[in-house]
Amino acid sequence: MDKDKIDKKDHILDVAERVFSDKGFDGASTRLISGEAGVNMAMLNYYFGSKEGLFLAIFQRKIANFQNVLQNLGNDESISAWDKMQKYVEMYGEKVVTNNCFQKLLYREMGMNRGNDLSDKLRDLLMKNVTELDKILREGIANGEFKKDIDIAMVIATLYGTKNYILNTPLVASALLGYDIQDDKMIEEKLKPQIKSYMKNLLKSYLLNDNEHKN
Repeated sequence: MDKDKIDKKDHILDVAERVFSDKGFDGASTRLISGEAGVNMAMLNYYFGSKEGLFLAIFQRKIANFQNVLQNLGNDESISAWDKMQKYVEMYGEKVVTNNCFQKLLYREMGMNRGNDLSDKLRDLLMKNVTELDKILREGIANGEFKKDIDIAMVIATLYGTKNYILNTPLVASALLGYDIQDDKMIEEKLKPQIKSYMKNLLKSYLLNDNEHKN
């Protein structure tokens, strides 16, 4: 696919992400998206086939990028499992408040629990990244860095759950933390460093064997 076509697809996806975020899957239409994107319906249908295909393409684009990063991190044999977790937290801390439009779209749709084929496809996409993190945690257990009885599912839920709470309850989170989490300056100067430091300390205490703490 040539660059013009790639750029056009990305433009459509950017617009669709915003429209779906504002109106939800049910409230958005391909006609509205094509109009906002300045393309005709034939082009939109050619690239994505349907509203569901367009919706899934948004998720595939976002999730695939981070999945590649996670796979490369997990396959890096030059660093320990704990170092991989620290690097993950660094990436997590940078991404936690970025792509707000996508995050709003993601958690709105997953909260719907439609129980249909679309929900199943979204879940399977998200589980790919969960699986990569699961592999790093199991590596740490296998090589003795991490405690054998850690609850892997709850570690992952804690990581993603913290992000979800902050993003989905900005008024409460701002009051709790004592600064506006939607202010760009506060995000860079306070929120990101606070999340990274907290998560590293929390995971270090929970994951590492006593002998690893001393090293």
